[in-house]
Amino acid sequence: MDRVGPYREEGAETNDKQHDQRERYMAEVRAKKERNPYVWPELPFKELMCMIVVMIVLIIWSLWLNAPLNEIATPTRTENPAKAPWYFIGLQELLVYFDPWFAGVVLPGIIIFGLMAIPYLDKNTKGQGAYNFAVRRFAMFNFMFGYLLWMGAIVVGQFMRGPSWFFYWPWEEWDVHAKHTMVALKNIAPRTGLIAIGVYFLFWYLVPLVIGRRFFRQLGLSRYVILTTLMALMYAVPIKIILRQVFHIKYVLVTPWFNI
Repeated sequence: MDRVGPYREEGAETNDKQHDQRERYMAEVRAKKERNPYVWPELPFKELMCMIVVMIVLIIWSLWLNAPLNEIATPTRTENPAKAPWYFIGLQELLVYFDPWFAGVVLPGIIIFGLMAIPYLDKNTKGQGAYNFAVRRFAMFNFMFGYLLWMGAIVVGQFMRGPSWFFYWPWEEWDVHAKHTMVALKNIAPRTGLIAIGVYFLFWYLVPLVIGRRFFRQLGLSRYVILTTLMALMYAVPIKIILRQVFHIKYVLVTPWFNI
């Protein structure tokens, strides 16, 4: 019995050490899982719950509100205002500030091209596989800016444009016979407008290059030019809206072939 006792104590100590090691390992696994949750089954379960909640909300909404169906179209009566479906009404709102060729053809083409080019322009591997704003501030900020700009155009066109496409606040009543003050719009001289556009794009090409050379080295010349061009075009949209609403400037550049 005296010989067996020490071996039992050593075995008990070994089991305690293994138990402590297992507990530490499991604690590290739980901590790592909290920092980086697994895709399966956590993410699909959360997505399924969100899908169910959205479906319930849409079902209740559809039962509560009637679909906005009007009378059968007739050539004897023109609807005022005539609005496109909500997913196209953002383009219709941009027709206030741009020519039809730009708002209806060029701008949607630029948006589609920009979205297609994102995987080829942004090769930053940081933050992949996780919702991390800290390491993707530049990408997240610019994407959200373009997204909110588009959503803002949809909201304004859907809820704040009344008869003859005049602006109404949501609490104002639409009056077809109301008299609105027409503001005289002006155009910038062609030479001045051309210089302004050139300076604007030169600013976008040179300032990021001067401020952050590392940014240029990471992208390379071709990707840098494409990215800065797309960003310059995106930020030119709110600038053009401000010029129209605040300074009553209709076109920055007027030519015999097109207007901007």
